[in-house]
Order: sequence, then structure tokens, then C-alpha cells
Amino acid sequence: LVKQILTFTRQAEQDLKPLKIQPVIKEAIQLIRASIPATIEIRQTISPDCGSIMADPTQIHQIIMNLCTNAYHIMRESGGVIDVTLSQVSLSPDISPDISPDINPDINPDRLSRKPDLPPGSYLKLGISDTGSGMDDLTLQRIFDPYFTTKPKEEGTGMGLAVVHGIIKSYGGDILAYSELEKGSSFQIYLPVVDDESTQSLIELNATLPEGHESIMVVDDEAVITEINQNILENMGYRVSPFTNSEKALDAFRAQPEKYDMIITDMSMPKINGIQLSKEILSVRPGFPIIICTGYNDLLNEEIIKTLGIKKLIMKPVLRKTLALTVREVLDEIHA
Repeated sequence: LVKQILTFTRQAEQDLKPLKIQPVIKEAIQLIRASIPATIEIRQTISPDCGSIMADPTQIHQIIMNLCTNAYHIMRESGGVIDVTLSQVSLSPDISPDISPDINPDINPDRLSRKPDLPPGSYLKLGISDTGSGMDDLTLQRIFDPYFTTKPKEEGTGMGLAVVHGIIKSYGGDILAYSELEKGSSFQIYLPVVDDESTQSLIELNATLPEGHESIMVVDDEAVITEINQNILENMGYRVSPFTNSEKALDAFRAQPEKYDMIITDMSMPKINGIQLSKEILSVRPGFPIIICTGYNDLLNEEIIKTLGIKKLIMKPVLRKTLALTVREVLDEIHA
């Protein structure tokens, strides 16, 4: 909660870099798709030609997850559609941007009068819309207020949209919200595009991420996360053995402990969690390199994992660069 407050007040540290946000959006959608019922359809129209923005990838991920989760909560009983779009637009005093909702064009035009409060230039326009029950005028006016929420106590702190608003404003962008009762809601986010030189630096940075040939076991009870990490690692040259069941992963390791050079495991898993799995692995091969991933930093920290013999801790969501650098760092230490 303190981190959310600092983000809202724009005092939190940010790891800003030129970023193509298409992969981050698609990764977030995959995670959401795996966790919501089939009665909710997710549509996506993501332009591959959009430029880069200066952003922290973890915060972009947070924006997508927050807005899509809110949409899911509204439609979980009745079902519906979440629509995610990304395009590049130009804003200037002479050009009136298309600010109509992406799903429900029949929303009252009087509610679409506000334009993005931004200087002229090129922007990414990220739209997240739903076909849920919508919001009344009073709710719509307060949705970005900290601690204002329409959810029950057990479903949130009331900081979600305030944090989203704070992140976007800190990037020099703007967020517009439209809604009508029984006609759904639409959030449209504008983020300034950076120049080609910064984009080229990003391409060169991604091209130089370290690769390898070692054999890595990836364990996570969420199949979509296992698949994402497998794809990332295999694209870097590693041989990957994916498991969504920690008991089966442990059996496979005990059967062929010399087959693997590293294990990357989730923390929160049924039956055998990441800590328990790590202890069993290390009892078979002391000093074996293990990386543990978690979304709950109050349960683990660097000091704790070192006492357990685990090499590194990675906070979720795990991004490509973080995974590539951490894996190579740990393996190079072992080989040294």
C-alpha cells in the first residue's frame, strides 16, 4: 500500500527506458485470459507499428492488469467483452483526436467532450473498454480519487485507478474515462512517443541480451507463465523442461539430477511450494543454482534466500531482460 501511495504521489523510483509496449500488453492479456472465465471474451487490436515510449515495463504491466481486472469484476456474473487496442496518433490544435469509446459508440456524445490535456506530438493511444454495467456520473467523477472504491472491502484498497492515473501523469501522458449505465466503460490512455534515436538504442539493448545453451527446468503452476518463460529462454538458446506440477518436477529432477543446469521456480504452488522444492533439490545436489520467483516480497527477501541456498530472487511480473540477465549471472557464477 505504501508503494501504491508513493506511485500515486509520483515519489516512487522508476526504471524508465525506451520501451515497445506491445509485448508487455500481450503478456498481461495472456495472464488475464488464464485467470478469468470463458464467459468473458478478450479482443485485442494491437498495432505492431507503434513507436516506443519512456516507461517502466512493470508499471505498464500494472496498468493493463488493473484496468482489465476491474472490467472482469464488473462482468464476472453476466459475462461480456474486454477490448484492448493500441495505435499511434498525432495530437495538435488542428487535429481533433478520435476519443470515441472502442466498443460502445452509442454512448452520449456529450460525455466525450474532453480532449487529452497534452501538448502537440505523437502519442500511443491505449484503449481498454468493457461491455459491463457502466458507471453513473457521480462515480465517474471520482474514480481516480485515492481510496474511493465501489468494491467490497475484501476486493481492494481503492488505490488502483489512482495509481494508474499517477503512473500515466508521471510519463507526461493523460487518461480519459467514459461510461454510461448499461452501456459499458472505456478508458483511453495517451503516452508520448520517444524519438527514433531512443528506439534504436532500445533495439540495440535487446539485441545484446546474453544467451546460453544450458538446460533449465522451469516450474510454475500457472501454465501460461510457464509457457511465457519457456519461450523467452528457448529464444535465447537454452534447453527448457517446463513443469506445472512441482511434485512431478521434483520426481524428474531426482530421476536425472545431472540433466539440469538450473531451476527457475515459482514460490506459491500447491502441495510443494518454491521453498520446499528448493530444499529438496539442494538435498540431492548441494549448491545447485536455483532462481525463485514471487509476487509477494513480504514473504521473501535476498537475506532469506541466501540462508536457504537459493541464488537469486526475481519479483513478478518477470520481464525478458530481467530473466535473461539474472539467468546468465547465476550460471556464470557457477561456471567461474
